[in-house]
Amino acid sequence: MIKATVYRCLFCSLLIYYFNVQSVLPGLVMKEYKTVEYENSDEFIEKKSKFIGYVKPVETQEEAAAFISGIKSKHWDATHNVYAYVLKENNIQRYSDDGEPSGTAGVPVLDVILKNGLVNVCVVVTRYFGGTLLGAGGLVRAYSHGSKIAVESGNMITMAPCKIFSVSVEYSFYERMNILLSDFGANIENTDFSDNVCITFSIRQERKDALQKKLTDLSNGAYLLKEIGEKFAKV
Repeated sequence: MIKATVYRCLFCSLLIYYFNVQSVLPGLVMKEYKTVEYENSDEFIEKKSKFIGYVKPVETQEEAAAFISGIKSKHWDATHNVYAYVLKENNIQRYSDDGEPSGTAGVPVLDVILKNGLVNVCVVVTRYFGGTLLGAGGLVRAYSHGSKIAVESGNMITMAPCKIFSVSVEYSFYERMNILLSDFGANIENTDFSDNVCITFSIRQERKDALQKKLTDLSNGAYLLKEIGEKFAKV
């Protein structure tokens, strides 16, 4: 029964790896990078003009274009929909002033992305004109701030090459295992509850040995980590 549970656990973990992980393996030769975790937005008012900063993690120009198009459709009545994006692959950088004076909108939005060291990120700053001209300097500050609050709302994270492991533990050890993984900065990918609890998680490669040693000490050698793959993951 125990052997069957372990095999089932490993099978589930391999399925997760196959569908969610294998497509990124070619990129593992690259170093860690910073991006945003999720799509989000924030807004502010500057001299009666309303600025809305949107951000989304993207990996291709097509994804960026679709995001920009969606914001433009949503805010079809806005005065301007300024955007910028940076992609990790081929270090692609694009921006648009969308009718604002050259250099006062798209470049400041892009500059915030670059200064934060972010890639695979698209930012759109929407403006509804409030009737008061901001001047070149005011526009630069406003669009910079719009980009800043956008990327902050998306939760900036670091992605790094990680190993994927699975471990099958008894229910009595489950809470302790969760605490242990948290202490070592691991990210839980999946948890399968059956006869035992099978946990699939990602962790920096250099932390694996220390984690296994601690797990061995806590469980008196009852549990071993099984490596099932690798990918870029949040650390």
